[in-house]
Amino acid sequence: MITSNEEMIRADWRFILSHPAHFLSFGFGSGLARKAPGTFGTLVAFPMYWFLAPRLSDALFLLALIWAFAIGVWVCDITGRALNSPDDGGMVWDEIVAMLLVLFFTPEGWEWSLLAFTLFRFFDIVKPQPIRYFDQHLKGGLGVMFDDVLAAGYALLCMAIIRSVLLWI
Repeated sequence: MITSNEEMIRADWRFILSHPAHFLSFGFGSGLARKAPGTFGTLVAFPMYWFLAPRLSDALFLLALIWAFAIGVWVCDITGRALNSPDDGGMVWDEIVAMLLVLFFTPEGWEWSLLAFTLFRFFDIVKPQPIRYFDQHLKGGLGVMFDDVLAAGYALLCMAIIRSVLLWI
C-alpha cells in the first residue's frame, strides 16, 4: 500500500536498465508496452520455449522453471518495492514463467499453441477463484508469481479436457 509520502514510479527503459532485477521482472523490456504488457510478456515465452525445449531434458526444463519461479519471486519483490507498486502491471516475468509451464505441456501444433496462449491470457485476466483470492491476499513477489501459476493450471486443465474430448469423438 502506498502511503501519502510515497508515490508510484513510472517505469521506463532507464529504470529497467538500472538493476538486473528490474530488467528481468519487466520481461527484458516487454513489460514497458503501453497497452497489454501482460500479453506482450506472455508472447516472450514462445521464443524462450522454442530455444530451451530442444536443448533441455524434460526434468531439466522443469527444474529451470522452478528456478525461474523462485528468481521471479525475488526480482518482482525488488522491483515492486522500487516502484512503490507491489504488483505493477509492467512486471511480466510471472506471465513468462507461467506460459513456459503451459507450453511445456501443450501438444505440438500452432493450433494448440494458440489455444494455450488464449486460455492462459483469459484466466490471467479474468482471475476466477481461487486465482482472485490469491491475487488479492498474497503480497510481494510470491503473490505476483503465484496467481499466474494458478492461471496456467486452469489453462492446462481446460486443454486436457478439450484434448480428451477430441480424442473421444
